[in-house]
Amino acid sequence: MDPVPAEDDRSSAVGRLAATVDRLRKEVQAAHAAADGRALIELAKGMLVERLRCGPAEAARQLAELADQAGLSQLELAADIINETARDRLSEAVGDFVAKAGTTVTPPDDALRSAAVRLRTAESAALAADDTQAVAESLLAHALIPLGATAVAVWSAGHDGSLTLAGHAGFPTEEAGRWRYVPPGVATVARQALAERRTVWLREFAEAGVPSIHEEPTTDGGRVAVPAGTGGRILGVLEICWPHHLPPQPPQIRRQVEALAELCAHTLGSHPLPLPGSPPAASPLQQDLAELVDLVDSLHDPALVLLPHLDTEGHLVDFRIHHTNRNFVDPAGRPRGAVAGTLMLEAYPMAAGDGGLFEQAERVWATGEAFRASRMALTALVDQVPLEAVADVGISRHGGAVLLLWRIEDQAARLASLLQHAQRLGRIGGFEENTVTGEITWNEQLSSLYGLPSTAAPVSLEQLPAHAHPDDAVAIGRFLRTLLHKRRPASTAFRLQRSDGVTRHVRVIAEPVLDPAARLLAVRGAYQDISSQHWTEVALAATRDQLAHTEQESAERNRLALQLQHAIMPPARGPLDAPGLRIGVRYRPAETEHLVGGDWYDAFVLPSKQVLVCVGDIAGHGIEAATSMIVLRNALRGLAVTGAGPAQLLTWLNIVAHHLTEQVTATAVCGLYDPARRTLRWARAGHLPPVLVSGETTANLPLIKGMLLGAVAQAVYEEGEAQLEIGDTLLMYTDGLVERRDSSLQDSLRHLIVTAGLATPSLEHRLDRLLTHSRADTDDDTCVVGIEVV
Repeated sequence: MDPVPAEDDRSSAVGRLAATVDRLRKEVQAAHAAADGRALIELAKGMLVERLRCGPAEAARQLAELADQAGLSQLELAADIINETARDRLSEAVGDFVAKAGTTVTPPDDALRSAAVRLRTAESAALAADDTQAVAESLLAHALIPLGATAVAVWSAGHDGSLTLAGHAGFPTEEAGRWRYVPPGVATVARQALAERRTVWLREFAEAGVPSIHEEPTTDGGRVAVPAGTGGRILGVLEICWPHHLPPQPPQIRRQVEALAELCAHTLGSHPLPLPGSPPAASPLQQDLAELVDLVDSLHDPALVLLPHLDTEGHLVDFRIHHTNRNFVDPAGRPRGAVAGTLMLEAYPMAAGDGGLFEQAERVWATGEAFRASRMALTALVDQVPLEAVADVGISRHGGAVLLLWRIEDQAARLASLLQHAQRLGRIGGFEENTVTGEITWNEQLSSLYGLPSTAAPVSLEQLPAHAHPDDAVAIGRFLRTLLHKRRPASTAFRLQRSDGVTRHVRVIAEPVLDPAARLLAVRGAYQDISSQHWTEVALAATRDQLAHTEQESAERNRLALQLQHAIMPPARGPLDAPGLRIGVRYRPAETEHLVGGDWYDAFVLPSKQVLVCVGDIAGHGIEAATSMIVLRNALRGLAVTGAGPAQLLTWLNIVAHHLTEQVTATAVCGLYDPARRTLRWARAGHLPPVLVSGETTANLPLIKGMLLGAVAQAVYEEGEAQLEIGDTLLMYTDGLVERRDSSLQDSLRHLIVTAGLATPSLEHRLDRLLTHSRADTDDDTCVVGIEVV
């Protein structure tokens, strides 16, 4: 709002000047409003003259008397008379507004701001205006400010899809200058309404996600863009701005906005704007059509010039074929004259399908945006039989006409293009050499393969050895003899040495062309660049060699580990003699050599006449596990001569595993049998407890505490004691005897106890039965030690 001078400033020169400017501005606005109102009153007088068959003076008197009787101003009565007589979209919008006035904002000024007066005043101003700028100012002043809007822009749609700001009001001049022209392809709110051919209502401008005029101050404000057009043809877009959030509007407000957009189409159609850089003066329609026809006749592709065919209400129903160019060929065989002048849907009814030519032409005529499509299916009726063809189609609008042109896809050209792409992807170059005339024909790929420009002379087959590596001379000579002298198809691979120093691996294949007398006329063939394949094969061969070497080394390591393991612990050993005991051992190595493990066992008589029996399992496989097994087994033998008990022996063995090996972890169970007392003292380090078979009872010894070897630097092991009787059998084993992938360890232990408890003739038979009936499936090595009290 303009500031009002303070009372004490009116005496100053600046204050008096500001007051004068404000008064003059209001007088100008009132004069404009009065002029627009007089136009409505004069139009109503003309309607009364026609209806009452009276003169202008009598019509003016009748209008004044009717206004007094109705309690309305002459301007309001004039708007009502026009609405009642016209029955147009503005009348419908006013009717909606009056019917639902309770749900809308009712203007305070009943004379100038009622729905009928506002809309009809805006209409009269638009009809009287000679440019769109005046229309925009009138729409804002008479119809949009009462709705809360603060700015309006009228865009003119170009035939190329561009937008030109034809009129604006409420925007700063600098802002309007920046948005004077929007090139094709730039996404804006107005383009969205134009492309979708619908009204776009935005509660907040930020919802659009695209730019538009005056976007910064109105990010939170509402925005609406309405396509402006008549008779199905869209000439532009009306864009309106609100300074606040725009809630959902009732139908009567929406109809008013659409009616205002139709008013804009009047000026846009009467005064079209030229594109930047185009001639200022537009040619008449007939001159435009003549120039378009001349242009179409110079095209090599078939083309049609279409004119819109409208119904009585101005809606597009079809296109009239105004002209067919010289290269037009009708699919049904009709002459050009029989097609020209007919309606498009009558001549080609199959064009009316969804997404077909008619729908695309209608869209181009309405929006002005050109349509392009590659490999579009076109269908025509020939003797009531659908005939389909594939073509590249282009549709564009030129003034009031639509240009439709197409290019039928030629099968030979399509196959040639397909062959060209196949040669490019396969790096294949073709050639043909006439042996009679010496003429050589190459394609572009072959010139590129040789590293030669397309203008260079081709290389003949006789010159091939000069371009190849000397080591390939024998292969090329054999190829040429087979092809040129024996006259049979031939192929060979060689190294092509180009002039730029690049060497390519190439395969050439060719065949002779003979006449009926078997004389050689020509040779045709192809070169293929196989460099990538060659180097891939070289890399693959090197990988195979490396893999074979690695496999050989691995097999040698596994064989050495297995030999070392068997040397220390044979797979089977006869009964060992010990005081009061019979000792048997079984060792089953893994079936797969690379899984050679670290299972170990030992049984021997100490100087104290006690018997040491132990089994263990080193974590891991291979030569490292085998050597670690030897370290722990020998260490335990040396420590045992000290006379220490099983728990102390495992404590010392844990120190060896942790400090004196390469991070070895292992499980073990160690037992010390006293023949005099028939007692067994034992300890375990993360290992499964032994199984005791005593008479008809078979069970595990109690599970005592003990951490696996090598896990920590210091570990304390618990020691247990078992009293054995004559005939009892004690079994120590590694996990390879019981582990299964598909069942729990408890199920496997129960099966082991059942198998161990079966009566057998001897200890050896019992050990063999355990290995035979083992359900383990991990392919791990297995060690079993049995002691029988005798």
